[in-house]
Amino acid sequence: MQVHIPLKKVVDDSYDITIDELSKIYFDTKVAVVTNKTISALHLDYLLSKISAKELHVITLQDGEEYKNQQSVDTILDSMFEHRFNRKSMLIAFGGGVIGDMTGFAASIYQRGIDFIQIPTTLLSQVDASVGGKTGMNNKYGKNLVGAFHQPRAVYIDPHFLTTLPSREFSAGVAEIVKMAVTFNKDFFEFLENADLKNPKILQEAIKQAVETKANVVAQDEKEQGVRAALNYGHTFGHVIENETGYKKFLHGEAVAIGMVMANEMALKMNLMSEKEAQRVKRLLEKYDLPTAYLIKDAKAFYEAFFLDKKSSDSSITFILPLGIGNMVITDKVDVGTVMCVLNKFGKQ
Repeated sequence: MQVHIPLKKVVDDSYDITIDELSKIYFDTKVAVVTNKTISALHLDYLLSKISAKELHVITLQDGEEYKNQQSVDTILDSMFEHRFNRKSMLIAFGGGVIGDMTGFAASIYQRGIDFIQIPTTLLSQVDASVGGKTGMNNKYGKNLVGAFHQPRAVYIDPHFLTTLPSREFSAGVAEIVKMAVTFNKDFFEFLENADLKNPKILQEAIKQAVETKANVVAQDEKEQGVRAALNYGHTFGHVIENETGYKKFLHGEAVAIGMVMANEMALKMNLMSEKEAQRVKRLLEKYDLPTAYLIKDAKAFYEAFFLDKKSSDSSITFILPLGIGNMVITDKVDVGTVMCVLNKFGKQ
């Protein structure tokens, strides 16, 4: 005996990404701005001069990847319950990727889902984390293992916020830009090789190209069932590095930069890219003072940690490997010997 529930439908979750000075916006509902102490001190007054709402609250969290956890998400939810938010209420994620991910996740689960918008303040979040609807938090098992796909209603990228960005945070964002160029756009990679991203006009063009690249991929594969997984180039290795170092030694983009170098080493061993191409990627990362080396103390433990990655299964590990520059392959067919050979190389520095 069966009862069929016909739920086939088309939901339009399309939204605009605006790259420009933030315009004045009014929200005819209850709104909470979720931010952290660092961004609040630097830019909250600027944001509040641009937005107004029927009722406006500010939720301020601790700053740092180590606070991307259930306790912080509960802080957001508790404030919403205390101020009697409803399904028409809205959250504004005002910060970097950590704030954006947790705010989006809280929005996705509050009363089974409310709207939120992204106003990213770091280069990394502007070009990557704020676009595409990935939300979540970390736990003791790894990074972003608890979360949901929940698209924002809009993304506002204001270059003003980058004026106070520390140099390490800037470089971490460049790593995500490089990631997209290596996997999807050879012309963009060559542009980056010759560009000075410290020039505001050139940087704005790079942001635009990076966002267009990611938006195109997300439009093809919103829930990461196929091509979108390629945007995790460098992340399979990088997430293990972050977890091993307690999210304190490296910024996310720095760990991804090392992860790209490791993925390139694997691609070299599998004859997917040339030594010259691998060196070009490494030089571009080092141009922006990104780390490209990491000492793996226990290769076996590092290998086992791969299985906590969301893209891996019980018996296979999914790797995103470059096919030269401008293309990639997503594969779970890398034999254990090849993987261990790469890991052991990074254990002998």
